[in-house]
Amino acid sequence: MSTFFSQAPHDIFQALSDIFGVIGHVWFFVFPPALYFVFKFLWMDYIQDQYIGNIKTVLLEIIPPRNVEKSPKVMETIFDGIAGVDKSPTTVESFVQGYLPPFISFELTGDGATGSHLYVRTPASFRNLIEAYFYAQYADVEILEVPDYVEEIPKGAPNKEWDLFGADVEFTKPDPYPIKTYHYYEEDVTGKMIDPLAGLLESFGKLPLGQKLWFQIIITPLRPDYYNTGKALLNEIIGRTPKVKPTTLLGDITSGIGTMVSAIPKAIAGEPIDLSSAEVKPEKKDFLEYQLTPIEKEVVKALEANIGRNVFGCRLRVLYLGKKKGFDRSFISAFFGGLKQFNDFNLNGFKPNDASKTYANYLFTQSRLRYRQRKILRRYKFRDPDSPVPMLALSTAELATLFHIPDMNVVAPSLTRVAAKRGSAPSNLPLQ
Repeated sequence: MSTFFSQAPHDIFQALSDIFGVIGHVWFFVFPPALYFVFKFLWMDYIQDQYIGNIKTVLLEIIPPRNVEKSPKVMETIFDGIAGVDKSPTTVESFVQGYLPPFISFELTGDGATGSHLYVRTPASFRNLIEAYFYAQYADVEILEVPDYVEEIPKGAPNKEWDLFGADVEFTKPDPYPIKTYHYYEEDVTGKMIDPLAGLLESFGKLPLGQKLWFQIIITPLRPDYYNTGKALLNEIIGRTPKVKPTTLLGDITSGIGTMVSAIPKAIAGEPIDLSSAEVKPEKKDFLEYQLTPIEKEVVKALEANIGRNVFGCRLRVLYLGKKKGFDRSFISAFFGGLKQFNDFNLNGFKPNDASKTYANYLFTQSRLRYRQRKILRRYKFRDPDSPVPMLALSTAELATLFHIPDMNVVAPSLTRVAAKRGSAPSNLPLQ
């Protein structure tokens, strides 16, 4: 026994010596690549934070004209223009300056004291562009630079006096499926469009004093090839591309064992065995339109129209907050009820993401609840696209459905409108 304990340190030392000897011969193959990826991650995180911190932003309030009779199609042209604000950065801009594509936030808010408002928070460098697009389509709109309404919430909220409920929004189906857009909101008899924002604005107008409801849509031009993703789904629906079930390592092993077991009777009987046979690929069929049901034809039509438009990566976030006295969660239910008008079981829809909701169960509920509430409030305040939900891909038509200048028939009393129509300057003014 004493010999064993006296020999053990020597063996350990020898083993460590051998390990370090091996590392000494291969370290230049292993450590530089590993350290490179660690350094790149930390460096990109640092310079991108610096880049975002140096961007000056402005908050613009959009005050709708009193007499406007335009469909959300007009707003779609504004989003088409915004799609061009991104650029292809150089290597220096990406890895030295930390360039990120611009984020612009479109916001609908309701306040029990001041009513309903429409805002656009944009980098100051794009302010003239945003104003030009709005004035080009809505000549009588009024655009004002205003203080950020988020600063009205006291620091440290939620607390004993203030409560909050928040959640990010996700899709009910895979991303390429579109939501129900403004094209579906039309009366069959008169052909008159029903403004899809009417219900949401009415829910904002019912808020009592001391209560606030905020809806945020953060957008950035989408670089990945969204068209090809949507085209692949479209081909799968109409049968041009056979649907292949994805395989896993466990599935391959299970399939192999099943093949060998089924071959045992043949081996006993002396029959030839072929274990190399793979799955037979489904035969590609020609597309025949009559094979689709009427609903499937509508889905194909909506999907094909949607993937042909400009697309943005989007973060949708909703917050309801206010004084605890009068805090009523039925307002958030009413808001999501209004948001569900864009849902279609055959297409796509919205629902609150459970991982981002401000609730906590079981252990340390109060402290965990406060943490989640302050985290989502901080993300809203800084218009941070970070979230447990992947960014949603929304086309210009979908965005125009969610955010546009309400039609004059939307008579929500809480919505402020321009008091009088702007007139052009007289042509005979004397020049100085």
